[in-house]
Amino acid sequence: MPAPQRRRARAVRQGLASLAVAPLLLALAACGQGGNEVDLEVTGTGSAQPTDGPTSSPSDPTGSASPSATGDAQTTLETSARPKVVGTVATGLEVPWGLAFLPDGDAIVTERDSTRVVRVSPEGDVTELGTVAIAEPGVEAGLLGVTPSPDFASDRLLYLYVSTAEDNRVVRADLEGDRLGPVEPVLTGIPRGAIHDGGRLLFGPDGYLYVSTGEAGEPPRAQDRDDLGGKILRITPDGEPAPGNPFDSPVWSWGHRNVQGLAFDDRGRLWASEFGDSTWDELNLIEAGANYGWPAVEGRPEGGAGGDFVDPQVQWSTDEASPSGLAFTGDHLYLAALRGERLWRVPVTGDGAGKARSFFVGDHGRMRTVAVAPDGMLWVTTSNRDGRGDPRPDDDQILLVRP
Repeated sequence: MPAPQRRRARAVRQGLASLAVAPLLLALAACGQGGNEVDLEVTGTGSAQPTDGPTSSPSDPTGSASPSATGDAQTTLETSARPKVVGTVATGLEVPWGLAFLPDGDAIVTERDSTRVVRVSPEGDVTELGTVAIAEPGVEAGLLGVTPSPDFASDRLLYLYVSTAEDNRVVRADLEGDRLGPVEPVLTGIPRGAIHDGGRLLFGPDGYLYVSTGEAGEPPRAQDRDDLGGKILRITPDGEPAPGNPFDSPVWSWGHRNVQGLAFDDRGRLWASEFGDSTWDELNLIEAGANYGWPAVEGRPEGGAGGDFVDPQVQWSTDEASPSGLAFTGDHLYLAALRGERLWRVPVTGDGAGKARSFFVGDHGRMRTVAVAPDGMLWVTTSNRDGRGDPRPDDDQILLVRP
């Protein structure tokens, strides 16, 4: 697999039926976590009723290229098909953060602030499974990511990323019927802050658990390899450093500000979406042991100031992204944007990332998480009740999107 270029310096029912027939204030502003379609040239290495309207931006009806996004793919790729919101899976949720599918097609969803864990069926039935008592919500902290064990059919284990009063931690619990059992710690001691808590969980093709963390608002943590903050971690299901890790620790990659999206492509490569500070948000191709530069560098700098870091494959201005969830299907990555209030689509090849295009700009507000359902559809959550959005009567929602 090609190594990333290095830089010097710094539904529901109605929707499914239609388918069948066809410090802190500045930090908070920067995190900004602030349908229509926008195209960005990248170069280098729903509602209860189907949405049928146009997806081009009123301010940019032609979908022209923006100079603010740059990448590292050797080719520029074009895709004419447009994602479409075809229904709404669920409404009335409270800051849904984590979303992962079970073998039976139902999804497990976590609510950041209420600390509820719910099961959502493809038909839109929402069942509360329990709450996580040790979770201590606050600003960006709370009950965050979730993923089932790779052996869920036999062990019935759910893994959760939880902000407690003392730290962020990975825990697991049995799911028996419709009840969540007591949580058991898997990995503790991840720095917790009011901001930059990371929180995404994903089991890789290798069977190990990948964990995204933030630097908890303390940038130097990202450059301290002995600190779990500002990292992507790789651990066994029991919380030990996975065999083959580069530093004989849980750390897989470092120099991150706040990673909230993880996805593997069909070549087995790990991608991560990362919040920038005030200039550039990033989409990174993750390499074991690599340093992604924060806080020495944000995005791709001009010139150089010493040090070896890895360039982002794509970068966006913070007002058009503030990326959270990430998913891969059909040779494309889909990235949910909070402040940008849109869904980004980025094609990938063996050389890296291609042309980024955005959809649904401002149509549904802040978008938090995107996941690929067993039937190939996308489930996309809104995050308008997180204290930074403008809630609508049915918020928060899970939108059903045809990719």
